Order: sequence, then structure tokens, then C-alpha cells
Amino acid sequence: MSSPSHPNSSQPMDSEGGRTHKRAASATALALDDMMPSATPTLKVMRLQAPQLGQPSAGALLASNHLLSSTLLLPDSFGVIHVGETFSAYLGVLNASADMPVRGLTVSSQLQTPSRRIVLPSRLDNIPCDIDPSGGVDAIVARRLEEVGPHILRVEVGYISNGSKSLRKFYRFNVTVPLHITETVTRSGDATCLVSVTVENIMEKQGAGGGTMTISSVEFEATKGLVAEQVSLDNVNRDSQSAVQLYDSCGRLEPGECYRYLFSVRAESEAAALRGVACGDDLGQAVLNYHKAMGELGTVYSSVVVCPPTSFLNQTSAIDNTTKSKFVVHRSGLSVDVAAASAQRSMSGQRNNEGSLDETLPVTVEPIDPPSTMNLSVPEKVSMLIVNHSSQPMNLQLQMRLSEMTGVVVCGPSFLSLGEIPPSGGSCTIDLRLVALVAGLFSVQGCYIVDLASDMELQQPALFDVFVKLPDEIEEKKAMDAVDF
Repeated sequence: MSSPSHPNSSQPMDSEGGRTHKRAASATALALDDMMPSATPTLKVMRLQAPQLGQPSAGALLASNHLLSSTLLLPDSFGVIHVGETFSAYLGVLNASADMPVRGLTVSSQLQTPSRRIVLPSRLDNIPCDIDPSGGVDAIVARRLEEVGPHILRVEVGYISNGSKSLRKFYRFNVTVPLHITETVTRSGDATCLVSVTVENIMEKQGAGGGTMTISSVEFEATKGLVAEQVSLDNVNRDSQSAVQLYDSCGRLEPGECYRYLFSVRAESEAAALRGVACGDDLGQAVLNYHKAMGELGTVYSSVVVCPPTSFLNQTSAIDNTTKSKFVVHRSGLSVDVAAASAQRSMSGQRNNEGSLDETLPVTVEPIDPPSTMNLSVPEKVSMLIVNHSSQPMNLQLQMRLSEMTGVVVCGPSFLSLGEIPPSGGSCTIDLRLVALVAGLFSVQGCYIVDLASDMELQQPALFDVFVKLPDEIEEKKAMDAVDF
């Protein structure tokens, strides 16, 4: 007896065989497509830019389209563009054949800078497509330029014609800096710095209006934890300004001209204010937006601005004769720098680092909101903050030595015992009474810190400057005498 047949048993073999047959047919079709002839595509690349201002020379006859015709073409080596501008280029691929398509077209573009190679995205990125006879495809690529030096736009076109084929073109151009930016930083307290930003137009003058630019906006991007505010030195109402004043303040810069901006950078949070802004801390960087003669927009960044050190170490030799030293502690950031140096030494594990700020001045004395003016012969109280930056507790005494004080002297006890001050930032506050003996501008100096345990003396730099005024009746008498004379 024959075994019963199973009609479904042969279906899996038939299905697998069908799929194999379809794959073979598809591979054959692809192979045939690769072998089919294709028209050679034509690549056109044009730089998109605003026209430049220009004037024909006397007696020259120029076509009506002369000023615009050559500015769109992107030759192998073309003119200069500037950092901060957006480089834009038009990519066009044409099929010049009237009866044959371009098969399997792919287009990719890259911008090679002095330091890296950047892929420029476009709607033609590696998506194979066919171009009908006498047809074409196009796209626009753009990238903001951030580096100075030679750049290369690399465009590659691939197509299928008796196998895979490709053509490449390279377009070179140079990128220069349109503005020279310099920064000057001045300490303005323990947690504040004044940053002066000078901007100079270093573009070459090119014809009428060429090389001229307008600074449309200037900002200072402060580091996290800090806040920046532009300081305006002109409080004149714009409605009452003359045309010349308005022109000078509009930000327009001819080649060679410069403009200066001032920013106040300070600690934003209470914790940051307590720490202060120390030497070497990053403050941020300036950001400038500019417009060229035909409205082209560009953005440039300054280098990162760093808080400078105090001038204390540079004037250490002058401290032996304080009358020759112009350094004063108030608003110099000296205490913050000493604390930062001590913390860095503790983290690195160094015990002694000769020449460092915390080794030179392990204890600092800083006046708290001292007066800028004093009246003659009128005592005034001034608070002092004493900080021990060393790694050991100290039994300290503050001494105001009259022999080294001029114009403004201590009133009352000149030697004050502070007791034991804890290490690594331990502090105390005391009040001194000062009196002015002579009118004029003086520096409060002659302050010493003495460690009673080791007899170590630390001479402090001048604490603050103060202007001593004459009494009002004396000023009035002087004015009357001058009138009578």
C-alpha cells in the first residue's frame, strides 16, 4: 500500500526556490543597469554672495552686467572672505545630453579647513537619482567660517555608466580676519573685573565703500557663575545728540579705525562672590556682530579673557620703601589671589613653594569699604579683615607703625592683639580709628602683622588711598581771599 501523499510538503521548497530566483533576477537586473550607458553629468558650482561696491575708472566703458557677472562664479582660486561670515555655494548638476539620462547620481560636498574636514549637508546627500535628458538637480550648501587660513570646497559627483564612476572638483579660497580685537582687564575688587575690548577694522579699502563695516552689536558672554554688563560712558540723550555724535556712536568703522567697549564682569551668585574672582579664572569672551558694505552679516569672537594677577609680586622690591610703590590692597584682589594660591598648593600636596603668593604673604589685611575721602582732623573708623592663608594656626598681632605713616595716622592704640587665627582661611575683623593730619592725597600704610609665637613680621602693602579735604570754612576763606586779590 502506498503511503499517502502530502501536497503541502513541497511548498517550502517552492517558496525558497522562488525567493532565490527573484534575488538572482534582481542581481542580474542591477548588473545590467550598471552596464547600461549613462550621460556624463556636468557640475556647476557658484558662490552665493552680495555684489561688491565698485566704481569704473574714468573713460572706461563697462557692460551693464559687469559688476555682477563675475561675482557669482566660484573659480579654482577666488577672492578673500572673512571669519564670521557664512560661506554659501550653489551646486548644480546638469545633463547636457538630449537623449540619454544620467544614472545613479550621487553628490557630496565637504569643506576642508586648516584643522579639519567638515561635511556640508544638502538635499542631494548620497541619495542616488537619475537625471532625465536636458534636466538637472541642484542644492545649496552653507557653513559659517570659524578659522583663518586656506579653505577648500571639495565636491564629488558619482554616477553609473558601465560601472561606478565619479568626478571631483576642488575650489580654493582664503579666509582672513576682518577685525583685530584686543582685551585689557583691570581688577576692580575681589569679585569684579573691568574688561576693555578694542575693535579695529583691518580690512583693506577696496573701491568706494569697500572695506567699511558697521559693528551692529557687541556682547560679552561671561563664564558660568559670572555676569557681564556693558558700561556706558555716554549718558547724553540720543534725541539731543548732533548728527556727528550719532554718526560716531553708530559703530561704523572705516579701514584702520577702532572703537572701544567697556564691560563690568562680576560674580553673580552669593557663593561666587564669597570665593571671588582669582588670577587665572576665565571671565568669558566678547561676541561681535558686524555688517559689511552690502549688508553681509558676520560674527566674530575674541579670545577667552582671563583674570590677570595683581601687581603685588612685581612690586615686592618696592614694598621695602612704600613711598615708591603705587600698589594698594583695596580693590586689587590680592586676598583672593593669595587664597587661590594656597588652595592650589594644598591640592597639589606641595609643602613649600618659594616665590608663590601664599608663601610671600601668608597673612593678608584688607580694608572693608574704606572711605575715599576724609575730613581734616576728624577721626574715622575703618574695619579691617585679617585672613590666615597658611596651613598652621597663628597667634597674631596687628601693628600700625607711626614712623611709616604719612598724612593719615592711627588714632588710639596702634598695636592690637588678634589672638589665635585658624589656618587655611581663618579670619577675624577689627576696627581701627584713623585721623588725617594734612590735606591732600595719601596712602594708608605702615601696617605690619606679627606672629607672636615665631616673631615673624609680615609687612603689608598700602591698604587704601584716601583724599583728605579741608574744612568748608577754610575752603570758603580761600575762595574769598582769591576774589579780593
